[in-house]
Amino acid sequence: MKTIDRLLSASKPVWETYHQHPFVQGLQNGTLEREKFRHYVLQDYLYLAEYAKVFAIGITKARSLLVMQLFFSYIQAIVHSEMTTPSGYMGKLNISREELDQTPVALSNRSYTAYMMQVAYEGGEAEALTAILSCAYSYEAIGH
Repeated sequence: MKTIDRLLSASKPVWETYHQHPFVQGLQNGTLEREKFRHYVLQDYLYLAEYAKVFAIGITKARSLLVMQLFFSYIQAIVHSEMTTPSGYMGKLNISREELDQTPVALSNRSYTAYMMQVAYEGGEAEALTAILSCAYSYEAIGH
């Protein structure tokens, strides 16, 4: 059994709660309140800026060109793709650039990104990748 399979098996109850969360359920069945989605779009944009920085730290920790390129490709995808995705929602949700620039980062958002940054700063390339793994994996799992 692969390491990832063992880890996922051991944490299965936690992952199952992701799918039962009211926010995810609301997205899935179309009942999520507009203001909750609006809050998410604002916070996600702020989150992505910090998320990209974790990969930038990873570049400084990389021990090979291949790993540097991997981290760099993630930064490009985040900045040129993921951070532009909310722009369509922003228009529909009447979110202006000024509001986005003035929106404070929620405590849960700041706590999570600070944790990822700390792990990346204190560790090596493997720790930087591990710090972002739960976010990347959870979005993929929920998306499926």
